[in-house]
Amino acid sequence: MAIAKAERLMNLALCLLGTRRPLSKRELRESIEAYLEAGSDDSFNRMFERDKDDLRELGLVIETVENLDGEVGYLARRDSNRLPPITLDAEEAAALGLAAKVWQQARLAGAASGALQKLRAAGIPEDVDPYEAHGALEPRIPVHEAAFEPLMLACRDRRPVVFDYRKATAAHPEPRHVEPWALECWRGHWYLAGWDRDRGAERVFRLSRITGRVRSRGTGFTVPVPDVVTVRETVASWAGEIADRSALIRLRSGAGYPLRAKATAVRELGDGWDELEIPYGHGLDAWLVEFAADVLVLEPAELRADVVDRLRAVAKG
Repeated sequence: MAIAKAERLMNLALCLLGTRRPLSKRELRESIEAYLEAGSDDSFNRMFERDKDDLRELGLVIETVENLDGEVGYLARRDSNRLPPITLDAEEAAALGLAAKVWQQARLAGAASGALQKLRAAGIPEDVDPYEAHGALEPRIPVHEAAFEPLMLACRDRRPVVFDYRKATAAHPEPRHVEPWALECWRGHWYLAGWDRDRGAERVFRLSRITGRVRSRGTGFTVPVPDVVTVRETVASWAGEIADRSALIRLRSGAGYPLRAKATAVRELGDGWDELEIPYGHGLDAWLVEFAADVLVLEPAELRADVVDRLRAVAKG
């Protein structure tokens, strides 16, 4: 069904762009096979109006013209649907090249390369090589999760999805019905922000905890998408980046360098252990669990209890 609609929209766009005069509904119906197969005039009218709205939403400028007989016609003038010439200086071209290079090791490598070729044809200076190595660092965004591509497409197309999700404190995954808003990479992990229909609230999901296949469920969102989806800020607050308290932990010597980098105080205890004071915010327990036996929470008591609960859940699952 999706392929048939895409073909129908393409045929309608070509008809509207290829004509020099406005075409009536009757003429468009006679020119497009899918419209000829419509069962009735009402069915055709509904299909045509939806297609016309979809093309306009995609950015095609469609004019409505009424002739002397009062008949309404439609056309899309080429000059109204043509982008201005693209001109890029060396710095802009380098920025685009760097962005494309980031995706070369990810699932969007093909799309990034294709977009870059089009930009080069449209104006990237010939003496600028977007893939030339400009330093020792190689920019990459790792994408290993199978859920990334279907969720990316669902965010783009505004399609609700359902998937099985295992919380860090749960032994088994549970189904989640989500209206996906945006994907973002933070500290090497991908996260999805969206509206959780079951809980009636905004939620952020770590893609590595999605199990099984991501399935589409119906069309249309029930809540508006925010103008700015603050995935990183939300994840940061859950991960203890936004903190108003301190926690005291014991850390094995030579381990837990990310924790050491966040520590406000470090004291050597001997016997292979150090004592650290680190910022304490919502979600710090989930981060500490990742260091397993290398970390021991001393205080506060509620953080220690949360870490123990998570470790027990991992042991059960």
